[in-house]
Amino acid sequence: MMQFNETFLPSPTMHQISSFPNFVTSKNQTHRTRPWPGFPTSTTKALGSSNFGDANCMEQLLVHCANAIETNDATLTQQILWVLNNIAPSDGDSNQRLTCGFLRALIARAAKNGNCKVLAAMASVNANLGINIHKFSIIELANFVDLTPWHRFGFTAANGAILEAVEGYSIIHIVDLSLTHCMQIPTLIDAIATRHDHQSLPPPLIKLTVAGVTEGMPPMLDLSYQELGMKLVNFARSRNVVMEFRVIPSSSSDGFSSLIEHLRMQHLVRVENNEALVINCHMMLHYIPEETLFSSNGNATTTTSSSLRTMFLKALRNLEPTLVVLIDEDADFTSNNLVSRLRSAYNYLWIPYDTVDTFLPKGSRQRQWYEADICWKIENVIAHEGVQRIERLESKNRWVQRMRNSSFKGISFSEDGFSEVKSMLDEHAAGWGLKREDQEDLVLTWKGHNVVFATLWVPF
Repeated sequence: MMQFNETFLPSPTMHQISSFPNFVTSKNQTHRTRPWPGFPTSTTKALGSSNFGDANCMEQLLVHCANAIETNDATLTQQILWVLNNIAPSDGDSNQRLTCGFLRALIARAAKNGNCKVLAAMASVNANLGINIHKFSIIELANFVDLTPWHRFGFTAANGAILEAVEGYSIIHIVDLSLTHCMQIPTLIDAIATRHDHQSLPPPLIKLTVAGVTEGMPPMLDLSYQELGMKLVNFARSRNVVMEFRVIPSSSSDGFSSLIEHLRMQHLVRVENNEALVINCHMMLHYIPEETLFSSNGNATTTTSSSLRTMFLKALRNLEPTLVVLIDEDADFTSNNLVSRLRSAYNYLWIPYDTVDTFLPKGSRQRQWYEADICWKIENVIAHEGVQRIERLESKNRWVQRMRNSSFKGISFSEDGFSEVKSMLDEHAAGWGLKREDQEDLVLTWKGHNVVFATLWVPF
């Protein structure tokens, strides 16, 4: 990620600094003025000291910057961006790198929305601030997701539950709505093959269907879904498993309507053939638009009948799936208020920045790829609105309520499944943890904070 510097963020004048709380006029001098509410008042701390390096102070600066942008206060926006630029280098500690990501996103928002000189100047250089998202090869992506339990948690929890749910079926249809391009599937194929080898039975036919998502969300793959499908089919064949692979061109922006229609057409055939249907949703459903996109005269609609998320889940219920696995990040980025969204994102996305220091060295290519993906998420949450803002995470509790309202019933992960996930976490840093919630759900934690949840659902 690019480090911002003072070449395009001019430093405030003395007159501007006089209206600025506790910000330095030099490395060793401070200028005392009336502080913002809740902002540190000590004048003995120089720039870059513990006060300014504190995450709470950085968050407060970002909040004031967001408010200044929203009120089109160019002077104040310039002043705060200048300070943030100096205290949040892109190669600093985890809090500084996190803040730098939000700084970049606020600059992008200011450049899009501003109508005065400093914001226009930002717009002129905005092309140089783009995030370089790496396109992974299959091997690179497989190794990348193995670095952390962020995705492995969901893979492990889901595969154990799927194996239990499809026991005895000769045909297993898996619909994989996954952010990670089927990286979970080879392990599942291998587990199915191994189980049937032990039972001296022929393995079931596996049908794998994926939605051809076109939004270009990271992580990105350097080959097409057709090429990916061929590799998966060949891998299955190497394990003596017959697999069919289908790509249904479908997008989260319309609630995967083409995919739903395809599955609906296959429904009667599936019932007649006693075919298991597993819907595996891995960090993909939050890209389906939710109620706040549907508005009249600027007011968010409150009726769930207009929600594509609700429509999608009810359509899934009508398919009578054998199992629905829902795994996602446990945060809420749906607020229409920029400051609320910024606070939610800042108080969740510190986690990936904090964890990366435990498994990737500073300056490594993989660390650059990892943090570029986070910055893409930050920019989407902060700089965009309307249909362009697709990072709309909802908390576990809200998804649980959605599933129940759609006539699904939650079921528990088995003790074996719980133990398998716990064993997987032992391969990673000590900060990772695992807990049960509501006696059914599994939650991945980092230093006690919820990160990713895993839930299992069957029709009532």
